[in-house]
Amino acid sequence: MTARTLRTVDDLAAAALIPRENTETLASVTARYALAITPAMAALIDTNDPTDPIARQFVPDARELDRSPQESPDPIGDKRHAPVEGIVHRYRDRVLLKIVHVCPVYCRFCFRREMVGPDREPNLSPQALDNALAYIAAHDEISEVILTGGDPFILTARRAADLTQRLAQIAHVKVLRWHTRVPVVDPERVTDAFVQALKAPGIATYVALHANHAREFTPEARAACARLIDAGIPMLSQSVLLKGVNDDAGTLADLMQTFVANRIKPYYLHHADLAPGTAHFRTTIAHGQNLMRDLRRRVGGLALPRYVLDIPGGHAKANLETCDVEQTPSGIKVRDDDGTWHDYLGS
Repeated sequence: MTARTLRTVDDLAAAALIPRENTETLASVTARYALAITPAMAALIDTNDPTDPIARQFVPDARELDRSPQESPDPIGDKRHAPVEGIVHRYRDRVLLKIVHVCPVYCRFCFRREMVGPDREPNLSPQALDNALAYIAAHDEISEVILTGGDPFILTARRAADLTQRLAQIAHVKVLRWHTRVPVVDPERVTDAFVQALKAPGIATYVALHANHAREFTPEARAACARLIDAGIPMLSQSVLLKGVNDDAGTLADLMQTFVANRIKPYYLHHADLAPGTAHFRTTIAHGQNLMRDLRRRVGGLALPRYVLDIPGGHAKANLETCDVEQTPSGIKVRDDDGTWHDYLGS
């Protein structure tokens, strides 16, 4: 029988990913935040290891129902910068286009966890997509469109090709960047037809891959990435610094070197956002800074990401390795691109 995506706590118990006696408690978690674990990820979980880093990313935890005062359903301020449905225009020369609001897997630390899932915000309707593309066309300062969601790699090849072609017809759009987890969590979706659908004459396509642990790079995942890169699509990485997953220097170095070995340039290492019910994933900024110092001693420049924080409220990114972060007697302050300092209520 073909393996299927696990979507309920009963599925998890049947797969021995949680004890049967935990189903009632965890059902309260999955009633609030979506659950999906693909066969590729379920197969990686070591059920004999209670600290398995793959399980920690995808298997629900009762602590997700604990919410601290500083957490927010929109921790990086998407809605503050949403001029029309589906668009986030936070930076002058680029926009996010949130084409879908579902994913093949749901990360337990997701900063959009209040927005994504089958029972959350709907995918863009044809009219909403027309309006979003009209907004992009009307703003000639926009040179880059970042496809996100949800995970845009769940589109069919036909829909991805149509979207690529429509964006390529906007003269001032020069770069498309697709943000996805699919090549590692559901690599069979990355077909030759889908890869070709991402390309169009006159526009550069990049793929930013989200992965947090080297074990995610199965042979199938490596092959999916190779299909993209061999077709001329450069790949970048983005990872989240997660307690119990990759918050030691050896694991982090292994992850970054695995990206490079698969021809993927490490790009961002995100400090975990203040999303509801995710405190058990967050390290301190000081710990992250120490890890980056250790990482620089372990790997070459090609394997070094930028350690960044999306400033809560939508105030752009702070580079956590520079003077964009400051410890004061009253707490931590972070500086945005305009030079304005903001209080950061995390640690």
